[in-house]
Amino acid sequence: MGNFRRVPIGIVGASGYGGVQLVRLLMDHPEVELVYLGGESSAGKSFADIYPHLGHTVNLQVETLDPDIIAQRTEVVFLSLPNGLACHLAPQLIEKGCKVLDLSADYRFQELSTYSNWYGKERKDETVAATAVYGLPELYRDRISEAQLIGCPGCYPTASLLALSPLLKQGLIIPDTAIIDAKSGTSGGGRQGKINMLLAEADNSLGAYGVASHRHTPEIEQICSELAGHEVTIQFTPHLIPMVRGILATVYAKLRDPGLVRDDLITIYRAFYRNSPWVKICEPGTYPQTKWACGSNLCYIGIEVDPRTGRIIVMSAIDNLIKGQAGQAIQCMNIMMGWDETLGLPKLGFYP
Repeated sequence: MGNFRRVPIGIVGASGYGGVQLVRLLMDHPEVELVYLGGESSAGKSFADIYPHLGHTVNLQVETLDPDIIAQRTEVVFLSLPNGLACHLAPQLIEKGCKVLDLSADYRFQELSTYSNWYGKERKDETVAATAVYGLPELYRDRISEAQLIGCPGCYPTASLLALSPLLKQGLIIPDTAIIDAKSGTSGGGRQGKINMLLAEADNSLGAYGVASHRHTPEIEQICSELAGHEVTIQFTPHLIPMVRGILATVYAKLRDPGLVRDDLITIYRAFYRNSPWVKICEPGTYPQTKWACGSNLCYIGIEVDPRTGRIIVMSAIDNLIKGQAGQAIQCMNIMMGWDETLGLPKLGFYP
């Protein structure tokens, strides 16, 4: 065992909620060593100054972003930056041989024009972007295992696509009837101060936002279209709910075969996810709650069929910061490195 070498890891954008989750999870990962933390606004600070509760275990400074230094010291880099920044850094890191996992939207789209239309930024990194793989392991495990650049999904698309994938892949629903009604805790909005996230604004209140215009819509539609084999349009409405973590996506769609009953669908889902250790299909009549997934990398899926309307109702619960962000990125890293995809990830929630 004397020659065991941990893989050196860097995180750029370590001071946000995604970054601190990555730090926490990677500190416990048996195969890696966290050697570099990078940031712009927090450069020069000790990580313990930003997150004092980790001062006893993380002894690293946040450094300015220098691709040469990052590439010299690390083999795998997580980019936990606001949208529109990773696309400047990732090509340089890829060229220098690093494996890169981007947690922003920069590498989630097959067509950069889609990204530009929804995110308002023109791009010049077409060649690198064309090599990126969408980091939803339950669908693209094989592609991820051979990739050097991963565009990790958003939290809403993760919950929504895990709910919809078996239905679209197997042609069980009329695709354009799919409606996603999703609710997220406030940590999904990041760590920057925003008025609508203030306790006085968000508490005891529930409201929709980004109605008919949320940026996760084209991301969901892109994967749904690939699964269905033709272009699919999806109605997606997100809501802000006054809790810190968790997403519940409730998906409605018209079944092609109104004779299908709930137990049929549960059997189909269990078969579809039989090799996916992080997806748990609930027992008949059991509907998931966000608290079950809180702190874990699990996605809980509950299924119901309404014979009166001919619709299936699928409920999907995840922790937006773990399966919806940092945990999923580490799951992808595990697959890229040829490790067990459950390595270093929490298998049980905090409950209650």
